[in-house]
Amino acid sequence: MAIALGGVFAAIALALAIPAVRDALGDALSGDTASVREDLRDSGAGGVAMVIVLGMLHTVVWYPAEILDAAAGYVYGFGPALPLVWGVWTASGVAAYYIGRHAARPFLYKLAGEERFLRLERAIDRGGATFLLACRLVPIVPFSLTGYVAGAARVPIWRFTWTTAVGYLPITAYFTYLGSRLE
Repeated sequence: MAIALGGVFAAIALALAIPAVRDALGDALSGDTASVREDLRDSGAGGVAMVIVLGMLHTVVWYPAEILDAAAGYVYGFGPALPLVWGVWTASGVAAYYIGRHAARPFLYKLAGEERFLRLERAIDRGGATFLLACRLVPIVPFSLTGYVAGAARVPIWRFTWTTAVGYLPITAYFTYLGSRLE
């Protein structure tokens, strides 16, 4: 919990340290969306770094991933934003996988109960790639939770990575496109 809160405060501090992001926040509060987009685009690498930090923070702080997809689409446009957020979500998923592989089993036992978790683990084994793809296509399944479970269940990293990338692409593309069309 302390790491998650520290990450949240670090992300806020990073955002406020970037003048263009600070200006964009002021513009957003005043309702000037055209200036928000311009301010964030002008932040250059700082804005891209912010997208990466927010995506990686999602590994431990769950929020609707579609917000970041739409925001990146709004600021950078569909073409540049899609590979950015898609890559960030794949990296975030792999980070969640490694947390699951090395530390999350006790947490998952408490969250779901040991017997239920073991049933889920068997379902993952039986379902293979199809099961993992289906988990990524269901937007109500927390993104990081899937990574924790797959890591704890010892899913092969290559299978987890490609199913995360392929399975999360449709929803990422949809919300990034939607964000790119916002005014």
